[in-house]
Amino acid sequence: MDYSLLGKRIREERLRLNLTQEKLAEEVNISTAYLGQIERGERSLTLDKLVLLANRLGVTVDFLLADYVVALEDDINLNRLNQLLQGKTAAEKEMAVNVVKLLFSYTNGKI
Repeated sequence: MDYSLLGKRIREERLRLNLTQEKLAEEVNISTAYLGQIERGERSLTLDKLVLLANRLGVTVDFLLADYVVALEDDINLNRLNQLLQGKTAAEKEMAVNVVKLLFSYTNGKI
């Protein structure tokens, strides 16, 4: 397993949430140095720490492990949509659904 890919995803999600390494490390009860090593792919992490990180980042474990988990294309696309909607308000989610419906109405579902 290439831990650098996992670390890269963790870092991307941390930055997406505007979290510092210090803040994220504190919230999941690990050292900042250890989190830095994880993000650089220098250290592995236990399943419980992976789950804590995923939960705090608002993503699923399979999203973080997407390079290693074999999934159906539909599952991958649904996960991607779910990630985009994560943390949005109900009104924003409804707007996204309406945009997709409108897009499909113009393309007859053929994209």
